[in-house]
Amino acid sequence: MQNQQRGFTLIELIIVIVILGILAVTAAPRFINLSSDATASTLQGVKAALQSGAQLVYAKSAIAGDQATVGAGQGVVSVTVSGNSVSTSYGYPDSAYVVDTAGADAVTNWVQVDFTNDFDLTRGTGGAAAGSPAADTFAISPLGGTTDFRPTATIGRCYVLYSNAADANTAPQVTVVSDDC
Repeated sequence: MQNQQRGFTLIELIIVIVILGILAVTAAPRFINLSSDATASTLQGVKAALQSGAQLVYAKSAIAGDQATVGAGQGVVSVTVSGNSVSTSYGYPDSAYVVDTAGADAVTNWVQVDFTNDFDLTRGTGGAAAGSPAADTFAISPLGGTTDFRPTATIGRCYVLYSNAADANTAPQVTVVSDDC
């Protein structure tokens, strides 16, 4: 009796390797979404920068004795940080001033965020439209993306939201929404 061993031919092995390669190229990006993770992590960094910048402004405001004074949204109460005037409310940066008057310039006075190359600033008007966060808040989102601020939205929810301090005993709310980064 002759013992015959039959293995795979070289052509069969090459076909299997090609098929696995095609599957890897098409399926892997769906399972490994590094871009989305990187964007969400960047937003966490923006949140930390906003919080630490707000704490610096609060410390300067406390030294000046203005930490219990509510701002009027028009730069009535302010402190100077690195030569820049920062409007405050309860000692923290006043989002109403950002919304009503100064926009991105008011934010870059107390935190380093690149609104030219990396991020967009959206002023909150309080409308029900997808393009606006709540009144007297502002949002920072990745540059060039479509952002939807409605809580019920399923796409476009990738931003950091800054809301004023509610009173003299509460820090401002800085929230990251990264459902769809």
